[in-house]
Amino acid sequence: MEQYYRQQLECLCKNVRPADAGAMEMSRRRWDGIAKPLGGLGLLEEMITKIAGIQRTEEVCLDRKGVVVFCADNGVVAEGVTQTDSHVTAVVTENFARGCASVNRMASVAGADVLPVDIGVAEDVTEPGVRVCKIAPGTANLRREMAMTTQQALAAIHEGIRTAGGMKDAGYDILAVGEMGIGNTTTGSAVASAMLGEAVENVTGRGAGLSDEGLGRKIQVIREAIELHHPDPKEPVSVLACVGGFDIAGMCGLMLGGAIYHIPVVLDGMISMAAALLAQKLCPAVTDYLLASHVGREPACELAIKRLGLEAPVHGRLALGEGTGAVLLFPMLDMAEAVYRQNRTFADIRIDAYEKFK
Repeated sequence: MEQYYRQQLECLCKNVRPADAGAMEMSRRRWDGIAKPLGGLGLLEEMITKIAGIQRTEEVCLDRKGVVVFCADNGVVAEGVTQTDSHVTAVVTENFARGCASVNRMASVAGADVLPVDIGVAEDVTEPGVRVCKIAPGTANLRREMAMTTQQALAAIHEGIRTAGGMKDAGYDILAVGEMGIGNTTTGSAVASAMLGEAVENVTGRGAGLSDEGLGRKIQVIREAIELHHPDPKEPVSVLACVGGFDIAGMCGLMLGGAIYHIPVVLDGMISMAAALLAQKLCPAVTDYLLASHVGREPACELAIKRLGLEAPVHGRLALGEGTGAVLLFPMLDMAEAVYRQNRTFADIRIDAYEKFK
């Protein structure tokens, strides 16, 4: 089964094509014809143009928005790297389905639907509305052994791809990605350290809140895990299996699915960026389909976003997770799209267009 999953993943990634250059050029011309200063909406204009390339048409549509939150537990919690225990993961996962978590409140304002996905929660989640595709009841303790088998890592990536396909079939135009899992800033930092080739202390932060002593313990746990497993950044599936989490694997798959099914995927904070680093290594063209939302508090954020070649419009010191930072981008894109679709052109108001200079 492992070989089958690997072959399928390689085949899917090979078939990914870059965003459509023709649609993007038409979008740029449309922006330049709108009666306003050239490039006046800056990065938001570039994002709308990027979405035109993803959707293969200058007639960008962002009507239906979804937030996919991958939920999973992490065995490394046993090492005392968090303030709370793993029980919280199941509680918050069910709250997503009930519509009462932070991301639900924000998504309702942004006109987006929230889909929680149990891809590896340790406890049974029975609340209706949760998509259950549990690979295992949490990962193993990465300080002592591999977090998951290679087959489990590949299976989790494929679940993310399938989720993207299902959202496309359901008519979603754009997706935001989020996560929930106690201990996942530890796994995210471990993946980021391996993929970026950075020292552990340069990419590891306090997560949901740690004392200086707790942060030191977290850094030491990640350092020992990397020394134990020697994750090779040239082998992203191996990095994931050694020190990652099922939520990271699912997000990685959703990003690949965005590229496969031509759906823009909005990144959230550091953990989703760690997943994006894996996806980029598996399929370099995937970054054509990704939009950055914010640069969060975790120190890996700026390093990861630079490696991905993306730029985020929000610098708000966010550290909530769940996809909350990604959801912030939706209203901004809606406002930019309104200008793009509805504003009058220079020709409409019979004035000369601005001249473009380098």
